[in-house]
Amino acid sequence: MEFQCRLGTATGQVIEGTYVAENESRLRHDLEQRGMHVLSLRRRGGLAWFTAVRLARRRIGSREFLVFNQELATLLRAGLPLVQSLDILRTRIDHPIFKPVLDDVHERVRAGASLSEAFEAQGDLFPGVYSASLLAGEKSGGLEEVIRRYVSYQKLIGGVRRKTISALVYPVILFALALVVVGIIVLRVVPEFAGFYAGFGSTLPLGTRVIVGMSEVARQYFLVFALGAAGAGVAGWVWFRRGDRRATLDRWLLKVPGLGQISWKFATSQMARTLATLLGGGMPLVTALDVAARSMSNRHLALELNVVAQRVREGEGLAASLAAREVFPDVAIRMVEVGESTGALGDMLNSLADFFDEEIETNLGRFITMIEPALLVTMGIVIAALLLALYMPLMQLSSALGT
Repeated sequence: MEFQCRLGTATGQVIEGTYVAENESRLRHDLEQRGMHVLSLRRRGGLAWFTAVRLARRRIGSREFLVFNQELATLLRAGLPLVQSLDILRTRIDHPIFKPVLDDVHERVRAGASLSEAFEAQGDLFPGVYSASLLAGEKSGGLEEVIRRYVSYQKLIGGVRRKTISALVYPVILFALALVVVGIIVLRVVPEFAGFYAGFGSTLPLGTRVIVGMSEVARQYFLVFALGAAGAGVAGWVWFRRGDRRATLDRWLLKVPGLGQISWKFATSQMARTLATLLGGGMPLVTALDVAARSMSNRHLALELNVVAQRVREGEGLAASLAAREVFPDVAIRMVEVGESTGALGDMLNSLADFFDEEIETNLGRFITMIEPALLVTMGIVIAALLLALYMPLMQLSSALGT
């Protein structure tokens, strides 16, 4: 959302400007942290969806962020103070969003705030696991090591995500191509045949009449259908953003044949990798579970992990808590149990994540191997049925003339 603000500085100056924030309370907190006195603050007019899109675009690319962390870890290993390292890095970054954010982080750290507090003050611009990792590194005195561990974590998670998306691109292209071909036939080819057959004055076969009728309806109400689809998309997006609807959708996704298993294993791998990273940085298990739940992409499993964190907080073991929810894989529970009993939970969680990453790649390859021929066969059957219905009257006419 955009807010028009009138602010007073520490030197007594009054300035006005437009600021973008998630809500009014977050903006007031950020301005007060900068030493500003809020004299007036009002939300600017505009469509809610437009401001939501503006906020959605306020993201920092993973590549820029990873490069920044790699360079920061290198400077810290070289013995440079944190403030000086941030000062060097912020002068080398020209990203339109990241640069002002890093300037603010530098000012906060120079004023006495910790690095984790400075990044946490930026809201949802950075993942919660990052701030938590920084906090663990600051407490353990190994900030540089924790940053390097976070970079490795993001590379592994990003690699699995990119492989998944790349594997799904071809089936999506096939499906889109099938829709385009069918649309051209129904909207452009069928009307030409209908006009040609109208001069025959004879009754067309049932299949041809059905195709011609569908084409007429599609052409007459094309705009209505397009607006209806767009309205359904907007309504679905609004529904998706409200309350716990995301968790409901993610629970349904886990039940989709093929993709459900892949999503389930990816979420489990993500959870294990995040926990291993946080525990390796010295963070307590309960806190690590809370952070891992916030960082999981599947909100249904994230809510289940919140329940697990509560049971662990009450004194129950992690493996027993996971087993009680009955939503996490048995192999994950057994490996966590071994890790708890041997005192090597972090290493076992990393092994668990590696195991599921390999499973994801195998299952994804098997799914693509099955879905691609199925799409091709379905597309061929649909197009063949359309063409057969269109040419059926000509076949009947030629057979009639032949007799």
